[in-house]
Amino acid sequence: MHTSSAEVTREYGPLPDVEGIHGVTYDGRQVWFATDGRMNALDPDSGRVLRSIDVPADAGTAFDGKHLFQMAKGRIRKIDPDTGRVLATIPAPDGQVSGLTWAEGFLWVGQYRERKIHQIDPETGAVLRSVQSNRHVTGVSWVDGDLWHGTWEDGASELRRVDASTGEVLEILEMPPGAAVSGLESDGRDLFFCGGADLGVVRTVRRPQPVR
Repeated sequence: MHTSSAEVTREYGPLPDVEGIHGVTYDGRQVWFATDGRMNALDPDSGRVLRSIDVPADAGTAFDGKHLFQMAKGRIRKIDPDTGRVLATIPAPDGQVSGLTWAEGFLWVGQYRERKIHQIDPETGAVLRSVQSNRHVTGVSWVDGDLWHGTWEDGASELRRVDASTGEVLEILEMPPGAAVSGLESDGRDLFFCGGADLGVVRTVRRPQPVR
């Protein structure tokens, strides 16, 4: 296992009228972040919040290439990003869900206290398989075939690359003191977007070249 310090390359915020960030995703142009009663679209170049969608949003956020997904109150809502209309709703796994991401036709859901990551059927919400972590899960992302998740426990946060079959930790990026992770998403290239919890910020962290 390789451990290194996370390189925070940019911090957006504190963002206006944002008391806490619960989920983060990226649609290729905008960073979407969840703040209780709405999803917000952030322009990563200017740092401006461009628009919002009113929808319950107290946990993870995902994008499948066409639709947004937002967790809140035990449900996962599939949302048209252009109109904000809720197209479908499925149950989220029981427990305190946290992160959400999309990969290869499936949703992946983090459970905070249970320290698990579930692959679920996006049509029914059925749990297909689970990955056990040994830290609280606060965000989930897939990039280049690698499963990453955020942690926040005992006052410290990390980004972890794990074996999606066994949960074995393969790589750790240690966040700076006070930089909690509440939501995680890759830009598909060399950055992660990380929610900054109750500080109301979004950070970018450089993704290192994979250490195999």
